Amino acid sequence: MNDYLKRILNARVYDVAMVSPLEAAPNLSARTGNTILLKREDMQPVFSFKLRGAYNKMAQLDAGQLKRGVITASAGNHAQGVALSAHRLDCRAVIVMPTTTPQVKIDAVKRFGQRSVEIVLHGESYNDAFDHALDLVKKNSLTFVHPFDDPDVIAGQGTIGMEILRQHSQPIHAIFCAIGGGGLISGVAAYVKALRPEIRVIGVQTIDSDAMYRSIKAKRRIQLADVGLFADGTAVKLAGMETLRICKKHVDEILLVDTDAVCAAIKDVFQDTRSILEPSGALAIAGAKLYAKREGLKDQTLVTVCSGANMNFDRLRFVAERADIGEKREALLAVTIPETPGSFRKFCSLLGRRNITEFNYRFADPKSAQVFVGIQVKNEAETQDLVEKLQGHELPTLDLSDNEMAKLHLRHLVGGRSPEVDNEILYRFEFPERPGALMNFLNSMNHSWNISLFHYRNHGADYGRVLVGMQVPRHDKKAFSGFLKTLGYRHWDESNNPAYRLFLG
Repeated sequence: MNDYLKRILNARVYDVAMVSPLEAAPNLSARTGNTILLKREDMQPVFSFKLRGAYNKMAQLDAGQLKRGVITASAGNHAQGVALSAHRLDCRAVIVMPTTTPQVKIDAVKRFGQRSVEIVLHGESYNDAFDHALDLVKKNSLTFVHPFDDPDVIAGQGTIGMEILRQHSQPIHAIFCAIGGGGLISGVAAYVKALRPEIRVIGVQTIDSDAMYRSIKAKRRIQLADVGLFADGTAVKLAGMETLRICKKHVDEILLVDTDAVCAAIKDVFQDTRSILEPSGALAIAGAKLYAKREGLKDQTLVTVCSGANMNFDRLRFVAERADIGEKREALLAVTIPETPGSFRKFCSLLGRRNITEFNYRFADPKSAQVFVGIQVKNEAETQDLVEKLQGHELPTLDLSDNEMAKLHLRHLVGGRSPEVDNEILYRFEFPERPGALMNFLNSMNHSWNISLFHYRNHGADYGRVLVGMQVPRHDKKAFSGFLKTLGYRHWDESNNPAYRLFLG
């Protein structure tokens, strides 16, 4: 710890980075009953904290290493940090990025690096790019600048912890940091625990990118087979060796949050600051909210590191759709009402003056009707009260607010039941958003299987979500299993999903 304290105090970051503000979030503070402070790393020149670690690492290199140049693998914020650092240090930088990297990110790296950066596109994933970068290190005698698992990079990120303690000398209950590979929280924890060990340091990961969480539980590094890509800045399959060592010693706990909670946190910050964080940048806020609610915390100070704001604009629609659900301020309900005169009026009167955000219905049966309705509520308790009220008036009701298929697809498909379709199975797929992905799916499928339902909507993510209904005879089940294995896309069998049975099956 003393070694890291010395490294952080001597870190060279302020040639390029600013001392980011520590701002109060008044609306969020009032709602949680605690003082929520935002450490605004999204305001750095590259809109992310990553500049600190990249520059500190490169500034420690000798003249010979700088002359030969550096290399890294990244498709996001670290790449931009290395690019700007190379420009400031007049150093050549090779940045290896996957071929699937959006053009907007490639352009950002070029802009920050100007003439100092050479971009190499290789492979379809970060791991492919990482392996290729290590090959180029050997061939060209370049110095590798690791995104997180390097003491100088960790020390650079640790200057955030140093600033927090200098900016707020009063008591702090906990500091929350997003975790991908662990560089940010390792640096913050190393500094904070050396000087103020009573402050809790809490990491936050998404439930589908929790490599550090699993590794700490297993007491060894666990590599994930897949990671969720919504919070792409923290989508790391394998935590670092050094970061795992530090986190095991100095991080008090790691919280897991879902996509809806992240979307709600993005909205929270926007309402307080009129700034839009990227999903990974809002993880700390989502974690602080979860922690405060779980602990019944009141009148405490919670510091959250807003780690980045490199948001793809086309993701905003998805964030807006899911934010209220994540905050439990929108309920999605499936309600069965009798097809009798006056029943619809009765249903609406039970909803009262609540704002209806979505309403879908189509005649399907002469005896009963299935209604899909979105309703604005104050909290989760109000949703439960409403469900019980409707059921008490003999209107069977199913709460679909946490049903992923309903939130992604069903709300756009209600009314698609077809009595003419037999042997139908329903699968939800994640397709990589690249040319040919859909055609690969169709060509891999047995052409005797009829597609009875197909729904796709671009949410601005690296993966497209697709809902597919197929008529597969019983004797073809084995062949269908082989098709799924050969295809290789992530998939979920939704054939028994109650939302499907009610509205589409």
